[in-house]
Amino acid sequence: MPADEVSFRPHRVVVLALDGLLPFELGIPHRIFGRPKDAAGRPLYEVVTCSVRPPGPVETDADFAVDVAHGPEALATADTVIVPASYELGPVFEQGVLTEELAAALARIRPGARLASICTGVYVLAAAGYLDGRPATTHWADAERLQRLFPRIDVDPDVLFIDDGDVLTSAGVAAGIDLCLHMVRRDHGTAVANEVARRTVVPPHRDGGQAQYIERPVPDPRQATTTAARAWALGRLHEPIQLRDMAEQEAMSVRTFTRRFREEAGISPGQWLTRQRVERARHLLESSDLSVDRIARDAGFGTAQSMRQHLQAALGVTPTAYRRTFRTGGGRGAASTGTGRGNAAGRDGHRPVGVPG
Repeated sequence: MPADEVSFRPHRVVVLALDGLLPFELGIPHRIFGRPKDAAGRPLYEVVTCSVRPPGPVETDADFAVDVAHGPEALATADTVIVPASYELGPVFEQGVLTEELAAALARIRPGARLASICTGVYVLAAAGYLDGRPATTHWADAERLQRLFPRIDVDPDVLFIDDGDVLTSAGVAAGIDLCLHMVRRDHGTAVANEVARRTVVPPHRDGGQAQYIERPVPDPRQATTTAARAWALGRLHEPIQLRDMAEQEAMSVRTFTRRFREEAGISPGQWLTRQRVERARHLLESSDLSVDRIARDAGFGTAQSMRQHLQAALGVTPTAYRRTFRTGGGRGAASTGTGRGNAAGRDGHRPVGVPG
């Protein structure tokens, strides 16, 4: 048997199901991490769900329960632990303290395991002390309470998710999809994450720093949108693109276009263009043997120095280091792809890997 088959083991993701859980959030990790496969068709992740009690039913916020097949002992086997949202956290949400049952379950987690939360699942990580001195986020409606209950956490209510290396947190509902796709991208690269996104029929990438949609009006469908301008720009990323060029595609003034663009995308046209160019550069660094200079031109950065500065700001690594991570590790390493709030290697030096040896 080949050595790689002997050493191969999928990265184990354990999802902690708590009473009052939201079924949608519970299903996100299974949908996203259950899809990626390596070139030999082997699953890159194994996803299991566990409870803080012996196997059995866990109540949801809907009119049905979920029958969970694993007890808290599963947490001891996890490479990544994900805590989805729950509406029945009791003293965790009210006083910021763990129940004895939950504390005993979390104590089983191995040192070095990657931790993540979706929406109010962040309260569990916070009450356990995992977020002390770290940046974190949650649903915008709960951010103020989280900050008040846990003053040692640097709460950012405006972002979709925060990657602080070995601990990641996300806002509510769909932001959990963004977070899980981000972890797949971090572990195995853009191509694998994009394939998962295509199969899930969701956008392949919404940057963690993108604003949560708080009290942002939905554009009137009878009015012109900026969709055509974005499509036009994506086909010309290698060319210089001015704001007025994009506005002309929608027959709008620059001022009107900028306002409408922010309403629809949540960021400015310039920020959006930079992010698309970073994504283009990442894809080419992972999938081609083109030189850094050529990739810089093809992605629209013009020079290698400009691309280096933008990748360093967005990903925390240089183009050469980013390429080396995915080439030498076969896509199994974890490039630094946080939101700029932390280092993807983690504060303790832990660097999660997609396929442990």
